[in-house]
Amino acid sequence: MATKTANVLARVEPEIKEKAEAIMSKLGIPASVVINMLYKQIIMTKSIPFSLSLPDLPMARDEMNADTFNTIMQNGLDEAKAGHSRVVSEVFVDLRRGL
Repeated sequence: MATKTANVLARVEPEIKEKAEAIMSKLGIPASVVINMLYKQIIMTKSIPFSLSLPDLPMARDEMNADTFNTIMQNGLDEAKAGHSRVVSEVFVDLRRGL
């Protein structure tokens, strides 16, 4: 087995580091092993070994033309008039669960 003498210095957000290291600890795998595995996968695949893509997010208001914006607003109004709405507090509870 090759001697490990090279160092990697990386800055990460403290909360991200803490959460990731907690998972690695439960798995019994030190961060150095995970980093080494990642580097080996990069070499083997000649790529980043996971998908890198932009999420398909809804269009922002400043990216819409007036017709698109008005259509979205009208659809929302029609749904509200038809009783297809939820109490705001319930929506926020669901949003917090997803975060």
